[in-house]
Amino acid sequence: MKTFLLILVLIAIPVLVVIAIYNGFISRRNDMRNAFASIDVQLKKRWDLIPNLVETVKGYAEHERETYEKVINARNSARDMKNESPSRFAKENEISEGVGRLLAVAESYPELRSSEHFLNLQRNLTEIESQISAARRAYNAAVKSWNNGIETFPGSFFASLWDFKRADWFEVATAEEREPVKVEMS
Repeated sequence: MKTFLLILVLIAIPVLVVIAIYNGFISRRNDMRNAFASIDVQLKKRWDLIPNLVETVKGYAEHERETYEKVINARNSARDMKNESPSRFAKENEISEGVGRLLAVAESYPELRSSEHFLNLQRNLTEIESQISAARRAYNAAVKSWNNGIETFPGSFFASLWDFKRADWFEVATAEEREPVKVEMS
């Protein structure tokens, strides 16, 4: 009877350890997915706000058509991309840059800057950009936890066994994107 219990314990402990490791991976993956979904919620708000901002600025700055067409095109292509892909992250960064240029264009039009509708849009956009930034930081923290689990022992052994892969950070894709946005008014 003692031998049977000893064998049972020797089998149960490794099984429980494997279950705990697997559940840890699933928990970290769900945290990462939740963090990405939070980014998506904020991006949806921004996507809904951008056409209103573009239309408001368009009325004052018809000759700036290229600027707002780039913003709308980036918005549309980002919306159609696969979640958590590096190319989607790059498109989202492109939208942020375009919105910054669009707001800079608006600075040239005092009547527009004083418009209550534009000021409200600008305030909402600033708030959403701040929330997107916070959501990206939360996503990157979840990715760090996920990647740490995959790259440290014994997690690395089990990650390869269960085919869990590293996740990509939400980061700036190129050196040019790290530079300040240059706005040129003609």
